[in-house]
Amino acid sequence: MDKIIISPSKYVQGAGTLAKIGDYVKPLGVRPLAIADAFVTGLVGDTVATSFAQAEATLTMEQFNGECSRAEIERVIEAAKAAEADVIVGIGGGKTLDTAKAVAFYTKVPVVVVPTIASTDAPTSALAVIYTPEGEFSEYLLFPSNPNMVIMDTKIIAGAPSRLLVAGIGDALSTYFEARANGLSGKATMAGGAPTLAAQTLAKLCYETLLRDGLKAKIAVDNNLTDKAVENIIEANTLLSGLGFESSGLAGAHAIHNGLTKLEECHHLYHGEKVAFGTLTQLLLENAPLEEIRTVIEFCRSVGLPTNLFDMGVKEIDLAKLREVAEASCAEGETIHNMPFPVTPEMVLTAMLSAHELGQK
Repeated sequence: MDKIIISPSKYVQGAGTLAKIGDYVKPLGVRPLAIADAFVTGLVGDTVATSFAQAEATLTMEQFNGECSRAEIERVIEAAKAAEADVIVGIGGGKTLDTAKAVAFYTKVPVVVVPTIASTDAPTSALAVIYTPEGEFSEYLLFPSNPNMVIMDTKIIAGAPSRLLVAGIGDALSTYFEARANGLSGKATMAGGAPTLAAQTLAKLCYETLLRDGLKAKIAVDNNLTDKAVENIIEANTLLSGLGFESSGLAGAHAIHNGLTKLEECHHLYHGEKVAFGTLTQLLLENAPLEEIRTVIEFCRSVGLPTNLFDMGVKEIDLAKLREVAEASCAEGETIHNMPFPVTPEMVLTAMLSAHELGQK
């Protein structure tokens, strides 16, 4: 199997970068359609409009309605066609960005991804996660190429609630462990081949950066401030985790996240908060050393990530509901089958309960 690494064509990160978006996007297109929800439009809409006007580009703003579903993608495609857009710009959280990537793919134009939060590693990937209109996981949509550009304005990201940055830390926390499992199994990565040394190194660096700077970054963002630790964690959450997961592989943690979407009690959680518990469950599933499990639990507690089912809103342990989660985690085509051993729903159920018990102690 060939080794493959994939990535965005350009990654831009800095404080105040959004004010230069017109100049960055203009080489890709002069009739941008920008997708953002109502809150993000109120937050950055004037800055974006001013920058595109200064770049002499004709901007159309389209409001995102909150769910990256097939219906929403189709609606925005029609808006893009009506505006004769020659580049799609997604501004906001992961679901907005995934919608922008899907719309750009179907309309055959470039896409620029502009996260206003660092809550997932979705921005850099050639992947969108499609949900049902009700918010349950539906499918992965794979694209032939990564975004043309990713723009990270660290001042805006630091101004968002710290829970969002912490959710990104939870998502990034899984990167190294899923890459390690996928490497042992020898299964193809999301990039379509074997992992490169570069991708595996990025995945490990991601984990090391989280342990070193995660708590410091959370404290700074609690006060809506940015510093070197915040810059490092934004890069870890987005670039290191994004390239690390995509070109080194997904395994148990994200499959367990997908299973947890079946639990109504968990619907209020962010993606990365569920992935963090999925990571703990994966470590139990593979019988990782207790010292490593304790390190992950202690880190999660330090930054405020859930370490047990009660933390995630579950009121009582219902084995029938948890078995449904375990079965969904092991569905055909799920990434849990990239683990280096066969996995059954019963194994996942046992690992979830063990993770829950250890995560309370």
